[in-house]
Amino acid sequence: MNTITPDELKAKLAANDDIQLIDIREDYEFEDFNVGGINIPMDQVFESLDKINKSNPVYFICRTGKKSAAILHTLKRKLNLETGIYSVEGGITAFIEGTTA
Repeated sequence: MNTITPDELKAKLAANDDIQLIDIREDYEFEDFNVGGINIPMDQVFESLDKINKSNPVYFICRTGKKSAAILHTLKRKLNLETGIYSVEGGITAFIEGTTA
């Protein structure tokens, strides 16, 4: 599975790398706290594929990394996306704490 650590994501965000960050938590969770990117709740990802910019690396983030890993697996299987999509290990929790779950 394609993953990225919270520290690697922090470095990409600090460098203003040309990436897309998609937070798949619920709207209210995103509004309470987010690290940037756009919010597409997990249950809306497949209805919102037109919002995913596949020409740049795409990073999915959730609270703990489990749902983003699941969505990554499903996108790979259903859409044959093998490269350019990643799950943030440990999610927002690890991003805040500075550790990988």
